[in-house]
Amino acid sequence: MKTTRYLLFFCATLLFFACQTQADSDNWPAYNGGDDRNHFSGLAQINTQNVNQLKLAWTYDSGGADTSKNNTQMQCNPIVVDGILYGVSADRQAFAIDAENGQAFWKTNLQDDTFNMSSRGVSYWTDGQEARIFFGFGAYLYALNAETGEPVESFGTKGKVYLVEGIKRPGSDDYAVLNTPPAIYKNVVVVGCRVAESASALLGDIRAYDALSGKEIWRFRTIPQPGEFGYNTWEPENYKNLGGANNWMGMAVDQKRGILFAPTGSAAFDFYGGNRKGDNLFANCLLALDIETGKRLWHFQTVHHDIWDRDIPAPPNLFSIKRKDKTVDVVSVLSKQGFVFVFNRETGEPIFPIEERAFPASEIEGELASKTQPVPLLPKPFTRQTFTENDLNDFAENKDEIIAELRKAKTGSPFIPLGYTRTVFYPGTDGGAQWGGAAVDEQGIMYIPAKQNPVFSSLIKAPNLGSNTSGKRLYEANCQACHGMDRAGNEDGTYPSLLSVKNKFETRTFVQLLQKGRGRMPAFTQLNDKEKEAIFAFLSGKDKALEREENRSTSAYLNTGYNRWYDSRGYPISRPPWGTLTAIDMNTAEQLWQVPLGEYPELTKKGIPLTGTDNYGGPAVTAGGLVFIAATKDEQIRAFDKKTGKQLWQFKLPAAGYASPSVFAVNGKQYLVIACGGGKLKTNSGSQYLAFSL
Repeated sequence: MKTTRYLLFFCATLLFFACQTQADSDNWPAYNGGDDRNHFSGLAQINTQNVNQLKLAWTYDSGGADTSKNNTQMQCNPIVVDGILYGVSADRQAFAIDAENGQAFWKTNLQDDTFNMSSRGVSYWTDGQEARIFFGFGAYLYALNAETGEPVESFGTKGKVYLVEGIKRPGSDDYAVLNTPPAIYKNVVVVGCRVAESASALLGDIRAYDALSGKEIWRFRTIPQPGEFGYNTWEPENYKNLGGANNWMGMAVDQKRGILFAPTGSAAFDFYGGNRKGDNLFANCLLALDIETGKRLWHFQTVHHDIWDRDIPAPPNLFSIKRKDKTVDVVSVLSKQGFVFVFNRETGEPIFPIEERAFPASEIEGELASKTQPVPLLPKPFTRQTFTENDLNDFAENKDEIIAELRKAKTGSPFIPLGYTRTVFYPGTDGGAQWGGAAVDEQGIMYIPAKQNPVFSSLIKAPNLGSNTSGKRLYEANCQACHGMDRAGNEDGTYPSLLSVKNKFETRTFVQLLQKGRGRMPAFTQLNDKEKEAIFAFLSGKDKALEREENRSTSAYLNTGYNRWYDSRGYPISRPPWGTLTAIDMNTAEQLWQVPLGEYPELTKKGIPLTGTDNYGGPAVTAGGLVFIAATKDEQIRAFDKKTGKQLWQFKLPAAGYASPSVFAVNGKQYLVIACGGGKLKTNSGSQYLAFSL
């Protein structure tokens, strides 16, 4: 059976063009459903009338879950090409299985000494003669034989390209991870990278490689060099002493026009820009590039001089709308602030008005916050924009204490620069929208999952890390922003407590952890082993001094953490909903409906209306009239009527599906599949893929 299926598969690839959007086909051929990243399937066998009959069809255990510590994750949106499903396991290995029954065909066993980070999937390429799978394993771009899973020896160096090469700068670390599938056009493979968000970050260059040889074709520098467009929006020679402005969230490709749409994140360090005065192009931009040459066609910056970590959080969406009886091909991006920016694909002209609005100045010495930020007038934001005392949760346990703290905080507006006192982000530092992105159906209706939880932080002066320092100061400079001044982490477990680290690690294993990173934590390659040992000694109650080299990239200020604000029972202090799913008609910019996404059953039992929960992952929308989404902390996958927002079906998963579902058909039968990786928000880790059918 296996041999027969592969013969059928390779015959079919003669007619299949890599990464072509196939809304009317049985495939889910690329990340988020296609190169348009619209999460859309033209299948309608499963529909609003029969979705309540969905049953579990098969499960596949991909392996690699660390169920004892809840710290592995699967954020993969698997692709399906002619009956074969390709995905990534909890331990970051690529695999291929029979999409009809979950039978395993192959799984890699890559052993590179590289950085740890969840992978969001793979990309498929074929020239009609052979087929390849491209995916990121830590800092490596791999090309695999689609039939066997073996590295293609003729690509790069024995099947891989080391992505750190070419983006290092003086004083930088070595941390780079290809966590989102590459974009593909003909024989061009384009990658971004996740890099560190500290002052030691690598450059965020976008690079294109030849799909056959692995040779670099072009690169686009997101921090311009002298003579390049945008250089004057930075301080002189920032390209030598700053990094970031990288594409970590993925890209979309207009195959007809040969245009690559690549969003970028903030420059590093995220929360202080006194050493990078100016708007900082091309950080926080939507870039439209000629995908064959890398030439800039147009750009739009969604945040000027970002000092809030307001990266564009998800890949763009490419779709068509009706404007004045004409069809217009558009590209849109979401924002963590809850905005939708929409542009003409060819010209970059905004489809709906965008206004530059004034926001507060910074109180921090040397910081020159931008006087204005771009705010779309339409569509209206899909999250609330302010958080004040009037927005407190009515059933918060310790409300008086929260009010007292809030009255001392800086709040009530977007884009308030961090100061020395508590400053509130609303929506929180994750968004708003996050990496799961939006789905768009064939009528131009957009479906957006979002979070509405307050987060607070502040700035402190960085400790002096001269030639003599201590483990405590190294902790403050490198770890405190996430794990807190008290080392207790945060309430939902996104950043774990380090108070008992000496009971969980030996010095050797702790040093290895800092060297490779894990989950959201990047690798601290800018620290040597003695510095890592000094941090462990401090966390173990045995702080010690040491001598260190001084020529490292550092920031004058540090933030005091990503502190999600919860009441004493662990619920967000803002009034619900805390998680939402919103439908917007992009033809008119009208919001059609918004419903809570996720549930705290114990609150529902008390008669409290659905609150929604924190969520990670995206939706899938189908021609059958359905929106499928997991993503929630309550470990459910749900189906909603796409016209009304009414929930029609749900299923309890073995671990939370912090990923996006895929929809496909094999032999005339439609399936829905979700990766159940968990591992965030104090939920259990898992390694199973679950498929459903009628």
